[in-house]
Amino acid sequence: MTHVAVLMGGMSAERPVSLNSGKACAAALRGAGFKVTEVDAGRDLAEVLNQLRPDVAFNVLHGKFGEDGCIPGLLEVLGIPYTHSGVLASSMAMKKDIAKIIMAQAGVPVAHGVTVDRFAAAEAHALPPPYVAKPVSEGSSLGIVIVKEGRSHPPQELARADWPYGDVLLVEEFIPGRELTCAVMGSKDGPKALGVIEVLSPTTEFYDYEAKYSKGGSIHVLPADIKPNVYRKVQELSERAHAALGCRGVSRADFRYDEASDRLICLEVNTQPGMTETSLVPELAAHAGLSFGELVTWLVEDASLER
Repeated sequence: MTHVAVLMGGMSAERPVSLNSGKACAAALRGAGFKVTEVDAGRDLAEVLNQLRPDVAFNVLHGKFGEDGCIPGLLEVLGIPYTHSGVLASSMAMKKDIAKIIMAQAGVPVAHGVTVDRFAAAEAHALPPPYVAKPVSEGSSLGIVIVKEGRSHPPQELARADWPYGDVLLVEEFIPGRELTCAVMGSKDGPKALGVIEVLSPTTEFYDYEAKYSKGGSIHVLPADIKPNVYRKVQELSERAHAALGCRGVSRADFRYDEASDRLICLEVNTQPGMTETSLVPELAAHAGLSFGELVTWLVEDASLER
């Protein structure tokens, strides 16, 4: 019986999300017939894994330490095959400014933006409003600030002494329109896009942390009610971004689509997307005829070293 260590929790701001994803994946893996050990990843992770010696590490860590290439690097050193993307793809995708350069070179449209120090962004507008300021290496929409058109002063909250999201920000033009997302299942045989979801956030300004994880915070429209050519374009660009960054396993690309200008912009690629049964990727997999158990089984079977 294949022994799978589900790595979850961790030390980032997304710890609660990762714990939920990990527990859901562990239950699905047990249901699929695997021997499963749940591992709350801390500073002693190497020691814990050396004692366990699992056949596969199922990486369900989100945010810093789990999603930025550190965990794949550790697993490479330990010689434990793992799921999802490898060291380089994980680190590039997590650094939003670097990922944008790579995606743009591959023909994936991205928003105009600049990388700035948060204190400088609090002193003067880095771009003419409206714009979005976001931590360069965070997930789950943590730390995002939207500066609306006509606002005279830059966002002062960026200079807070207790700001927990790092000192480097990516400031991008605000892209109006609809929020779309597409999952890609990719291995050495090439990436394959699943369907496209439109995400509606009726109670929040955008698809923020609250909308993502609060009950009733968002509505998922699958398949997205958009023009067929736009639907196909989202899929094509998701595959292109996945391949350009060198992603493996499952990734999820997020887009804004401005119907007025027919402009489609890729915001980012997530190499460790949420993995509860109600998360976007499992929902997209189910729409494609793949149960949650089948999805996690595919991820285990796809696991390897040197990803």
